[in-house]
Amino acid sequence: MKFRTPHLLALAVASALAGTAQAEIAIDVINGSEVSLEGLMQADGNWFDNDVADLNAASPAGNDGKDSEFDMRRAEVILKGKGGRFDWVAGYDGKANKWLDANIKWKLGTNYLMAGQYKQPNSLEELTSTRHNDFIAKAMVTNLFGVARRVGVAYGDDQPNFGYQISAFGRELTRNLNQGQGFGGRVYFAPMAETGNILHFGLSAVDYDTDADTARPRVRPDADQATVRLVDTGNILNADRQRTFGVEALWVGGPFKVQSEYMRSRVSRTENTTAADWTGDSWYVYGVWNLTGETWGYKAGLPTTSLPDNPSSGMWQLGLRYDSTDLNDGNIRGGDEQNLTVGVNWYWRSNFKFMLNYVKVESSKYVSSLRRELDDNPNILEARAQFYW
Repeated sequence: MKFRTPHLLALAVASALAGTAQAEIAIDVINGSEVSLEGLMQADGNWFDNDVADLNAASPAGNDGKDSEFDMRRAEVILKGKGGRFDWVAGYDGKANKWLDANIKWKLGTNYLMAGQYKQPNSLEELTSTRHNDFIAKAMVTNLFGVARRVGVAYGDDQPNFGYQISAFGRELTRNLNQGQGFGGRVYFAPMAETGNILHFGLSAVDYDTDADTARPRVRPDADQATVRLVDTGNILNADRQRTFGVEALWVGGPFKVQSEYMRSRVSRTENTTAADWTGDSWYVYGVWNLTGETWGYKAGLPTTSLPDNPSSGMWQLGLRYDSTDLNDGNIRGGDEQNLTVGVNWYWRSNFKFMLNYVKVESSKYVSSLRRELDDNPNILEARAQFYW
């Protein structure tokens, strides 16, 4: 593993608190606001059984030519304040050297007004806390079309069975990352919203300006440390705006959970070109079984993960996911990809999580130099050790 100087702050804080870790570290109560500190550290290992492309080529970690990759994935420190009419949060990832959520929320009963940087309302999986993701890598649709964190202003309502959020946003808080002004919204309805008995449906839409009139939809093969994308449209020039619509569904019955999302995205062209617009789509469906009998809760339109019933033996989960992406449209042959992921998760006590995933990839992309479609079907083994409080 390699650590750079700007990353050491979060690591040092995490190490200092490791001996007294709990769900969160209470610091003080200031003017009625309960101030606490949270953290997340993740270390990942990926092993690649390459087919055509070298998924570890030109690795930033310096492992060129090897079939494996080990590195810190996240080193996050998050300071929070809750209580009274206002909640606030300021988070930083020392590994990625970037700001996370950094916002203030004014609570108006079940309604709220929020300003700062926050995750945009267009992906169920993206909005779910990273520490409780069911698979090591998020599904392709989330990485392709999920807008994630941007600076903006949002208004919303979170009732037990219904909620919505509308948002106007600009660039990411950390400079030289994602840019493009836009707006979006998400609405959800849960006719069943009790712990262990959940049925949830949602709709989302987001529309934003492209960066320098260029768009490039592409995605890794469900492996965060892969340095090659098997599906990639290349630069779509004279791109004016990108608009994405999404649908989502979630069902929980006791120790079983099924979750799915579908998104369709369109890149519209500027007026000074005759080139056609581009449209692509992606989706996933997965199921998780809590082998040790625990279930999930539900809050603000998202599933919540419980602690193990027996901390000493922990909570064991078995997951299966299928996701698909199609980036082919007209003269733009970005390729199509279908992945099958099998995963095992072990939550131990209150602060540790260990994950193991196997990903079977099947992809196909037109290669102009060969004048034909080229299949690339690698296998990937992934492991993660996680410590959080």
